[in-house]
Amino acid sequence: MTPTATTIKDSVHDYIELCPTAEALLDTAPMQRLRYVRQLSTVQLVYPSANHTRFEHSLGVYHLSSRAVNRLDVDDPLADRLRAAALVHDVGHGPFGHQTEAAIERHLDRHHDEIEWLLTDSEVGDVLEDRGLDPDAVAATVDGRGPLGELVSGSLDVDRMDYLVRDAHHTGVPYGTIDHSRLLYSLCTVDGELALEAGNVATAESALIARTLMNATVYGHHVSRIAGAMLDRASERVLRDAVIAPDRFARLTDSELLSLLADYEPTADFETRLRERSLYKRAIWAQRGAVPDRFVGLAYDRTRELEREIADLAGVDPSTVIVDSPSIPSSPESRAKIVVDGKLRRLAERSSLVAGLDACAREIWRLGVYAPEPVLPAVRDAAAAVLETEATVAP
Repeated sequence: MTPTATTIKDSVHDYIELCPTAEALLDTAPMQRLRYVRQLSTVQLVYPSANHTRFEHSLGVYHLSSRAVNRLDVDDPLADRLRAAALVHDVGHGPFGHQTEAAIERHLDRHHDEIEWLLTDSEVGDVLEDRGLDPDAVAATVDGRGPLGELVSGSLDVDRMDYLVRDAHHTGVPYGTIDHSRLLYSLCTVDGELALEAGNVATAESALIARTLMNATVYGHHVSRIAGAMLDRASERVLRDAVIAPDRFARLTDSELLSLLADYEPTADFETRLRERSLYKRAIWAQRGAVPDRFVGLAYDRTRELEREIADLAGVDPSTVIVDSPSIPSSPESRAKIVVDGKLRRLAERSSLVAGLDACAREIWRLGVYAPEPVLPAVRDAAAAVLETEATVAP
C-alpha cells in the first residue's frame, strides 16, 4: 500500500502535498526558524493583517515549483533539485528579511541567496545528501544558476508568482492577484531556457503590472520605508559595536532582534519606536525630477556622510537624521523570454507596456529624509540645502 502523502492546508493554494524530501527539510531547525520571520517585515505597520511568514511563503513556492516541473515534464533528478531549492530558497534570510539584508551584506559580504555555507554546514545539507541531492547544486539553483535555475530565481520565477498573490491576500490589496495558474501553464523550455509559449504576452504583462502596483502601494509605502531605515541603522549599530557576531545576527528571528535592540542602550529608543509605531517622520519626500543625479541610489558610506552633514547644519544629533535614497527599481519581468515564430524574444521587445511601466517606476521613486517630529523643521531646511532639493513633502 502506498503511504498517504503529508498535506498542509495553505491560505492561498489550498492543500499542498509534500514529497518525503520536502517533509524532512521542513523538520530542520533552519526551516522552522522561518516561522518567526515575517514575509513583509515592517509592512505590517501599514497593513495589520500582513503577518504571514517566510515559512508559509516557502511552502507556496515549493507548491508552484512542483506544478511547474510537472508541466515541463522535467526528469526526476532535476525535478527533485528544483523542488528542494524552491522550498529552501529563503532559508538564508536574516531577521525582518530584506530590511536587515543590507547590514548583513556589509558585515558578511553575503547575499541571502548565497546559501552554500548553510546547506553544507547544517542539518539541511545532511537531509539533502541523505536523499541523493548535492547541496552545492541546490544552492546554485537557489541563486538562479544551473539547469532551469531561473524557475526558482529568474525573471518570471515561482518565488514572484507566490509572493505577489500571497502578499495581496494578506494585505487586502488586490493589485498583486495575478493569474499564476496561467503563468505556470504557459511555461515551456527552448534550448534549455525557460520561456513562455507564444500568445502569452498579456500573461507576462499582468505580472509586471502587478509588481509595479504592489511596489507603489505596499513594498515602497513610506511608513514601511521609514521603519526599515530605522531598523537598518539600529542593526548597523549593534553589529558595529560588536554586541553580536554577524553570523549570529543573521540567524536571529524578528522577535530576537527586537529583544537585542531593546537590551542595548544606544538602540533601545529605536526598538521602542518600532514596537510602538512611534516612527520618524518625513522631512523630505522628493520626486526623481527634483533630485540631482548624484543623490540617487547612494552608497551606504556616502549616505552616512550626508546624514552627518545635515545634522551638523540643523544642529541636531546625527542619530536623528536618516537619508533614504534607493536605486531606481528595475523590471526583471521585462527580461522574460517568450516564443515568437518559434524563436525566443525578450518580453521588452514584444510589449509596449514595458516602457511605460519602467517610466512608472521612476514616477513612484522618492528620496526620503526622516527625523523625529520635534526636530523636523530644522532637519527639513538643512536637508533641502545639502541635497539641493525642495524643502517640501510630496503627498
